[in-house]
Amino acid sequence: MHIKSLSLRHFRTYNRLELDLPVAPVLLIGANAQGKTSLLEAIAYLAMGRSPLTNVEQHLIHWNALEAGMPFAHLKTDIARHNTLEQIEIAIQCKQLNNGNTRLEKKIKIDQHPARRSDLAGHLNVVIFLPEDVGLVSGAPANRRRHLDDVLSQIYPDYVESLHKYQIALSRRNALLKHLRERGGDIAQLAPLEEILTETGVSISLYRRRLVSALSLHTDRFHQELTGGTAWLHLHYQPDFDPLSPPELNYQIGLLPESIQDIPVDVRQLQDAYRALLQRQRREAIQRGVTLIGPHRDEVRFISNGIDLGTYGSRGQQRTAVLALRLAELRWLEQETGEIPVLLLDEVLAELDRARRTHFLKLLGHVEQAIMATTDADMFPETFREHILKLEVVGGIIRPVEHES
Repeated sequence: MHIKSLSLRHFRTYNRLELDLPVAPVLLIGANAQGKTSLLEAIAYLAMGRSPLTNVEQHLIHWNALEAGMPFAHLKTDIARHNTLEQIEIAIQCKQLNNGNTRLEKKIKIDQHPARRSDLAGHLNVVIFLPEDVGLVSGAPANRRRHLDDVLSQIYPDYVESLHKYQIALSRRNALLKHLRERGGDIAQLAPLEEILTETGVSISLYRRRLVSALSLHTDRFHQELTGGTAWLHLHYQPDFDPLSPPELNYQIGLLPESIQDIPVDVRQLQDAYRALLQRQRREAIQRGVTLIGPHRDEVRFISNGIDLGTYGSRGQQRTAVLALRLAELRWLEQETGEIPVLLLDEVLAELDRARRTHFLKLLGHVEQAIMATTDADMFPETFREHILKLEVVGGIIRPVEHES
């Protein structure tokens, strides 16, 4: 799988961009705030239907377009996969409402046919590494849940649908809980929303468990390679609701992730238990005005040599753990789809020592297409730079680097 061309209009730094890309590593070189990260963000947006950097999609529209009264952005890419050519387009536009507010509309097309966000799954798979990803280990649990959602959403349309339905039902149930607390009413009104939470919540949790189990195995292997075999790394999934989980699924040092994969799960029994717990907690939930259990409270921890890296790990350890995780995602997506995802890397070498830089660059030999961004090309060995496409990025303008100074 690789991107053949990328077209951007009024996206972030880019007023207009038409770019052809080779089946080879590409190095984007430029100072900060010139558009390198925005280009990687655009590719990820086309793959996932949302930005890895912001939840406010209006921020994606170039400020010139907003000021000129043309508040829209358009992204398009041609992708080669399975010996076929596919095209993805996404258009976003801010529309003025009669009440003075604005509404953002997003239209997705796949091969020129209207599509939903869930339809993007399986067309363009990417793994993206950003400098702020260090916060994935030590930051808020919501970041780690979002990470799992991003990975699963790339290949499972039903996961996207379940997540969407769950989030809507959760929001409505929370609003109803507050209404019941403040004004009273029939508590049975909660039942229809709880049915949706039950069905979709269990599905989300099971998908996440299997993903974390698989990623943990791959992450450990890459982490040991990056650290010269001095440190193992396991991902520990802590579902907020999992009453029927057998004891062996609880984290223990030495537990092999592959042992989790084949443990049988009774989905209906899980749903019954989840529904019953939601009902038992109704009174407390009304008092607090919020849903107290569910995958919206799941957690994942990074455990290395018995230490929780999110609490006790150094920045270097956390960065290495995230890099191993991204490489694990690459391997897992390849196994699940039969194609190697596009690898997007922003300042990936900045905080790695020389040995880890060398080892990481060797791993790139397995990738069909890697697009890397850096402010300092000298971090990449000259022998590596000689055989890749180098592009200079200045103010949203991209041009080839003919000769290095």
